[in-house]
Amino acid sequence: MIVNPTPTGWQIIYQQAHALLAAQLAWAWPPFLPPDRWVGLLAAVAQHDDEQAAWYGHGGHHGLTPAGAPANFTQVEFSLTQAQDLLHAARFQGQWRSLLTSLHLSCLYEPLRGSALATTAFLDELKQSQRRWARALKTTPAEARRAYDLLHWCDRLSLILCRQELPEMGREVEISPLPAGHRAHASYVRQPGGPGTPVAVRPWPFATDALAVSVEALELPQLRFSDDAALAGALRAAPVHPLHWEMRRME
Repeated sequence: MIVNPTPTGWQIIYQQAHALLAAQLAWAWPPFLPPDRWVGLLAAVAQHDDEQAAWYGHGGHHGLTPAGAPANFTQVEFSLTQAQDLLHAARFQGQWRSLLTSLHLSCLYEPLRGSALATTAFLDELKQSQRRWARALKTTPAEARRAYDLLHWCDRLSLILCRQELPEMGREVEISPLPAGHRAHASYVRQPGGPGTPVAVRPWPFATDALAVSVEALELPQLRFSDDAALAGALRAAPVHPLHWEMRRME
C-alpha cells in the first residue's frame, strides 16, 4: 500500500492501482517498439506490482506498523515469495514480459545481494534468465534496457504523484533518466500553480500536448487498528476518492 497522512486519518492507494497509473503514463508515450512488444511493455508496466502478499483478513500485523497504523510499502520487509510469484506470473505472458519484469526485480533488489543465500540465488537466477530470454528474443541488452527504462520512468513518476511528492512553490523534482534515444537524459516534474493545477514534465515526452491521468484512493478516518483484519474491514468499507492530474506541455 501507499499510505499518505490526512488531517483525519489516512489516504490509501493500493500498489496495483499505482501500477495502473504508471501504465496510463506509458500509454501516452509515442511507441518506439513493434506492436507486440509495445503491448507487452504496457502489460509489464501495469502488472509490475502484482502478486502482493495476502496479509488482509488473516489476523496478525503484517499490514500495520508497530504503532498500529497502516504500513506504507517502504515499511514492509522484502518478500522473496512475492518477487518469485511476480516473475512466475509474468512467464504466462511470454519471454518479453518476463524479461522486463526480471529487469525490474533486479533493479529493485540487487542491493540485497549477500543479505541471504536464497535472495542471492534468486538474483543470480534473474541474471541468467535475462541472458537466456534476450538470446531467444534476439534483442540486445541496449534494446531491452531502453524498454525497461520506460517502465522505470513511469513507475517513478506515478510514485511521485501517488506519494504527494510534488514540491511546493512550483519547484522541480527529478523523475529518472529517460530511455535511450530521447533528446535529453534527465527529466523533471513540477506543479507551477500548486495542488489541483496542471502538472508539467520537462522535457515533454508524451505524444500529445496534454493528457489526464487518475488513480483511485481510499480514505480511512481512523489512525490505528488492532490487527490486519480490522484494517482490511475498514478498507473494504472506505469511500473511494479518485485522484486526477492534468498534465500539460509548458516548455
